[in-house]
Amino acid sequence: MCILLVGGNTGVGADLSKKLTEEGENHIILSREKPDFQGDFSHVALEDFDNLPKLAVALKGVVYLPGSINLKPFKMLTEQDYLDDYQVNFLGAVKVLHAYEKNLLESTAPSVVMFSSIAVQKGFAFHASIAAAKGAVEGFVRSLAVEWAPKVRVNCIAPSLTDTPLASHLFAKEAVVKASESKHPLKRLGTADDLASAAYFLLSSQSSWVTGQILHVDGGLSVS
Repeated sequence: MCILLVGGNTGVGADLSKKLTEEGENHIILSREKPDFQGDFSHVALEDFDNLPKLAVALKGVVYLPGSINLKPFKMLTEQDYLDDYQVNFLGAVKVLHAYEKNLLESTAPSVVMFSSIAVQKGFAFHASIAAAKGAVEGFVRSLAVEWAPKVRVNCIAPSLTDTPLASHLFAKEAVVKASESKHPLKRLGTADDLASAAYFLLSSQSSWVTGQILHVDGGLSVS
């Protein structure tokens, strides 16, 4: 048995892979680019989500990591923007879980982890497209958690702004970073390790009575 990290070659996926290696957990990284770090994993090339490779192994966990940060005023968003965000953040995950449902069911107490955004719960300007796509993720997680219970647990992490390669363009100006930090009760932005630690918890037996939940890892911003 092993854990599948979809898109886990950088950022949160890379940190999670390192944690899994430290804990002796075999895992597969399914991504377009080969990871540039070492660990107890195998890499499987991803061409596209309509041609997912078959895996001849039981999966005790699936983590779907691909995402987008498409911030634009509503008047500048096109229909294609919405479709692109929906495809990357939601439909890709649906295709992955369709493809590997049997692999999950061959395992004991498997866990699925997906990623949303604080923007679903707490409204932000310029987030209409990404919040809509991530809202679909949260509804999907709650529904699938009930449908797949008691065999498979399904949960979601909803972060605030996190220092990852995906968000690197938002960290270009120190003044912007400082302003964002000050809005968070814990007075700092998230790290890839913060999210990787949360994902590891949801994959592990320590969360065996947790399913259908949206875990806010956001420095307290969602309750401020």
